[in-house]
Amino acid sequence: MIISIASGKGGTGKTTIATSLALSLNNVFFLDCDVEEPNAHFFLKPEIKEIEVVKRPVPEVDKEKCIFCGKCAGICEFKAIMVVGKSILTFHELCHGCGGCVRICPENAIKEGEKEIGIIEKGNTNGIKFFHGKLNIGEAMSPPLIKKLRNYENKQGITIIDAPPGTSCPVIASIKGSDFVILVTEPTPFGLYDLELAVGAVKTLKIPHGIIINRADIGDDRIIRYAEREKIPILLEIPFDKRIAEAYSQGIPLVEDMPEWKEKFLDVYKKIGEILKNERTCDT
Repeated sequence: MIISIASGKGGTGKTTIATSLALSLNNVFFLDCDVEEPNAHFFLKPEIKEIEVVKRPVPEVDKEKCIFCGKCAGICEFKAIMVVGKSILTFHELCHGCGGCVRICPENAIKEGEKEIGIIEKGNTNGIKFFHGKLNIGEAMSPPLIKKLRNYENKQGITIIDAPPGTSCPVIASIKGSDFVILVTEPTPFGLYDLELAVGAVKTLKIPHGIIINRADIGDDRIIRYAEREKIPILLEIPFDKRIAEAYSQGIPLVEDMPEWKEKFLDVYKKIGEILKNERTCDT
């Protein structure tokens, strides 16, 4: 089972939920797909055993063969390659690696080179197999690294994915193909607004989902009323607790500092199983 933890904005407690859920279960692979700013390792403290360099394809032009016909520039939707007079320019930061320019070139003057975009670190912690990506500073696109990271999902057990915040391309690359998405929010006007965006994204992808409300007692019941209208299950409510904040500030997972919460996260996992079972029953 692949469970992704996402949120419409940063700062809702997404990583707290992801790490707590992973530490409450067995046979878990943990993927931190927030490759621009991974932070789950601060809480899980894995022993890194291996580092993999990740590259993506980019065009390399043989200017001796090039006839400057402009067909490569014409097919590139992202303007990563341009022909200006008798010059051809490539912009690797804009390239999405589709290979269209290579295939359309009538002179076979373009081949696929490689550009290093980041690394994947692999390790172990508390019986969890841990993987996270680190995007190189200045690299424009994270989805290629996220897609590579997703190759390490647990095919025989549970995969917990800590997705980036928001609803843009990196989030879609992180949660696409998940069995279930937990949307973490808080009961504030901004929390509701960003939750609505996140719900729209998972509905478009047709992924079953539920809500965890963090700092549940600082606002009002707007999230609960929204969930009732949209028929989205609320899986858990976490109060605004000084002990939780202190543990977070010290890099201590919630379920380690307050072991009584482990049972509550086990209940979240059981609820997810029941929701998926009911959905399969309805489909048949």
